[in-house]
Amino acid sequence: MQTTNTVLMIRPARFAFNPDTAINNRFQQAPLDPHSAQQKALEEFDGYVNTLRQHGVEVLVVQDTLAPHTPDSIFPNNWWSSHADGSLVLYPMEGQNRRLERSKGVLQVLEQRFAIHDTIDFSHLEEQNMFLEGTGSMVLDRQHRISYACHSGRTHSDALRQFAERLNYQVCVFHAVDRHHAPIYHSNVMMSVGRNLAVACLQALPEEHERLALEHSLRDTGKDILALDFDQLEAFAGNMLEVHDRHGQPLLVMSASAWHSLKPTQRQHVERHTRPVVVNIDNIERIGGGSARCMLAEVHLPTRPSYQQGVFP
Repeated sequence: MQTTNTVLMIRPARFAFNPDTAINNRFQQAPLDPHSAQQKALEEFDGYVNTLRQHGVEVLVVQDTLAPHTPDSIFPNNWWSSHADGSLVLYPMEGQNRRLERSKGVLQVLEQRFAIHDTIDFSHLEEQNMFLEGTGSMVLDRQHRISYACHSGRTHSDALRQFAERLNYQVCVFHAVDRHHAPIYHSNVMMSVGRNLAVACLQALPEEHERLALEHSLRDTGKDILALDFDQLEAFAGNMLEVHDRHGQPLLVMSASAWHSLKPTQRQHVERHTRPVVVNIDNIERIGGGSARCMLAEVHLPTRPSYQQGVFP
């Protein structure tokens, strides 16, 4: 299935501006008051979790630890992904302090509750300076097994090839740039793919043949495309994630800045396919350079029978 009802989120302990990732994440902005960043992030995070739960989404919350300091741990989708066949994939990260997130207990939480049949570890590619930052680098069409990815320093072509071969995915690769012609660091800030709706900043693709190939791939797989402009890209409108509620109804999760950037006709376009779920994460977006989608790690793993029987707390 393309979407899930279960997501995992990391409650921050020392959220802060991350100089390790600011080199090529042009969305990040250093805060005027670094001391208030953590408290504001906590308030936004807790509000986000409550909103998702009110809409019938199951949210697993893992509390981050103070040490080692991992300022971007609030964005867990970059270093692991899970799949319906029981596969758990670990990814090679460019940022040195982002690699430390693997030691924060998330894997133990997943192993306790879910049936993991195969762990596919690409993290060793860091030794060769080859990076592939999970569902930040790739936007996955799980139904049709297509990985959409834009070229960047965080998305190495050989690492992408290894992912595709191991998990039996096709790839649709393209160049994407912002309005200043700088490469976009993660694919998931410029596009999102749901069951029937795809959101994409087609303006960001300077090569016409790549833009047409992306459009054709999305349309050939039955997606209705909502096209964004650069203003909406900068408001994180590309960084949405479709999930579903406990009754299977589609929800499109996005930040308040993303929703407010959409024109009335675009909002109606979204509402034809999904129910919008809008969260206020202005502080996290501005300092962290990531938005609503980045904060959600989708859980597609089967639940362990022993957990279903109530053995675990």
